[in-house]
Amino acid sequence: MTGAALTADLASRFARIALSHVTREYPNHIVHGLEGPEDIGTPSELHPLFFGSYDWHSCVHGYWMLARLLRLFPNLPEAEAIRSLFDWTIVDDKVAGEGAYFDRPSARGYERPYGWGWLLKLSAELVGHEHAAWRTTLQPLTERIVQRFHAFLPIASYPVRTGTHYNTAFALRLAADYAEAMADHGLLDLLQHTAFRWYGADEACPAWGEPSGDDFLSPALIEAECLRRLMPAQGFAAWFDRFLPKIAAKDPATLFCLPEVSDRSDGKIAHLDGLNLSRAWCFRSLAAALPADDPRRTILRDAADRHLVAGLEHVAGDYMGEHWLASFAVLALTEVTHDR
Repeated sequence: MTGAALTADLASRFARIALSHVTREYPNHIVHGLEGPEDIGTPSELHPLFFGSYDWHSCVHGYWMLARLLRLFPNLPEAEAIRSLFDWTIVDDKVAGEGAYFDRPSARGYERPYGWGWLLKLSAELVGHEHAAWRTTLQPLTERIVQRFHAFLPIASYPVRTGTHYNTAFALRLAADYAEAMADHGLLDLLQHTAFRWYGADEACPAWGEPSGDDFLSPALIEAECLRRLMPAQGFAAWFDRFLPKIAAKDPATLFCLPEVSDRSDGKIAHLDGLNLSRAWCFRSLAAALPADDPRRTILRDAADRHLVAGLEHVAGDYMGEHWLASFAVLALTEVTHDR
């Protein structure tokens, strides 16, 4: 399966999945701070745009996936449904409602950092898209998130190395695409400085705790992908040699073992299907960054293929995975071609 790509048929399948849930309000998992009884509301009252897909961040990356699929396959059978959805939801009043939520004092850390990264990733995808108004309309919310990165990163003394939503390397990696797409050099400099401050001295990563029981990211691999994205190529090569010095021997072995997913109706355990897909993305991207004659390329590509096959088999079936897994499949299948 080496070199597997996103086909039109698979894109159509993923589009149907996302269209079925980005406006599905229930079931819904809300993490919501109440400042008073007046703050109680339904998901769509609190979040007039991103109210579906079980939770806010999954809805955001559902929109990202639809935007990417529409750009790559503008003649999909689902294309008009995607365009109609965006025209209905990405409008001034709904974006203003999302912005008002983030302006609440209790929302200072709302969706930090995972949702922040995905919102900027969505905005980056809309740069140069077929309908410029979508990105322009979303920009007031985007600017709020950019300012949150500027306010938070300088005071964040330490990274978060978990394999779930709080992982900081993943958020930096997604935000970098927006900073580059918008030529926002101030944000890009901040992301680069922070990544090097947090991770630049890391070496001989053991990955002994991977995977944890509800990981959908590999802390080791997403850190490497973050540094690949934010460091100059020559500097990254030297850092990667230090960070995973025995990767040619498939060491740490924990990175190469497929996770066991015992119950896909359990939302936390179902995260492990996403781990297969995010590992596939990272393995592919890291392999592509190595010299053409580097034997590690084949090792990483083979690992990517095995993880991708395992992950693609379960993108749909139970809503606990279905509301988000296809987005990670699209990352794995398309993201490498969009990077340097």
